[in-house]
Amino acid sequence: MIGLGRMGANIARRLMRGGHEIVAFDRNPPLVDMLAGEGATAAASLEEVAAKLESPRIFWVMLPAGPPTESTIKTLMGLASPGDIIIDGGNSFYKDDIRRAKLCAMKGLHYVDVGTSGGVWGLDRGYCMMIGGDAATLDSLDPLFEAMAPGFGTIARTPDRGGPNEDTRAEKGYIHAGPAGSGHFVKMVHNGIEYGLMQAYAEGFDILKGKSSAKLPEDERFDLNLTDIAEVWRRGSVISSWLLDLTATALAKDQMLEQFSGQVADSGEGHWTIEAAMEEAVPAYVLSAALFARYRSRVDTTFGDKLLSAMRFGFGGHVEMPQ
Repeated sequence: MIGLGRMGANIARRLMRGGHEIVAFDRNPPLVDMLAGEGATAAASLEEVAAKLESPRIFWVMLPAGPPTESTIKTLMGLASPGDIIIDGGNSFYKDDIRRAKLCAMKGLHYVDVGTSGGVWGLDRGYCMMIGGDAATLDSLDPLFEAMAPGFGTIARTPDRGGPNEDTRAEKGYIHAGPAGSGHFVKMVHNGIEYGLMQAYAEGFDILKGKSSAKLPEDERFDLNLTDIAEVWRRGSVISSWLLDLTATALAKDQMLEQFSGQVADSGEGHWTIEAAMEEAVPAYVLSAALFARYRSRVDTTFGDKLLSAMRFGFGGHVEMPQ
């Protein structure tokens, strides 16, 4: 496991809980020491990672998209031997995966992209995974994915699923989406949708809060309890969701969300989703507006923007953009 941040360290822990052996590396030695204290094998460099793994070696990269991931995978390609597997579990751009997979294939290496959702809660809840790569390689990795995934849990099975010969991986929380790049493409659209859902909640609660405005006629003003509204919507409402659960938690702690400035970051996937929509000539009104609302929040913030920040912190531990 290369990269022991919010996601990488907990993925490693969940895999160890499932009986898998982990060689752990991060440029920050204390993070390596912490995981070694929990049972992982420590490594001080990528070269040491390669030396401590048995063939066929599995290198799981869990780093920010862009230069950190790119340079690490380039180094690993030089250290790996034919038959080894390189996994990118971050949020890379899917076209980068397609390119890297071709380079790996020329060296006899297998490349797998794993779009991973679950945030800081994944250690206990499990991770939803959308995986790209060749079927044989994914089958060999199935024990890892099954250990990471939530499993069937208590969710009722979807009607008309569950035939005797049906692949149950989707119901357990992970899928083989298709060839290299498809996993991150599906995760990219997932995050684009996430932007839209979060924006809908943010705007709705902004409207609720605004009903007490002095700009309205006095008999039309309502001093609404946003905390209670979020709570009641969680229970039997058509719009209940995990995002609403996180909203209710944030409002219960502080209904005015004073700890948040409302300057909302975006990590790239929303932008890439809109690019894909443009390439495919698919209208994406809601997702586009949600992305542009984040850009606007860095200039002119609203209460709804604070709620977006609160949700992002709730599911992923994301810290607001610096003011």
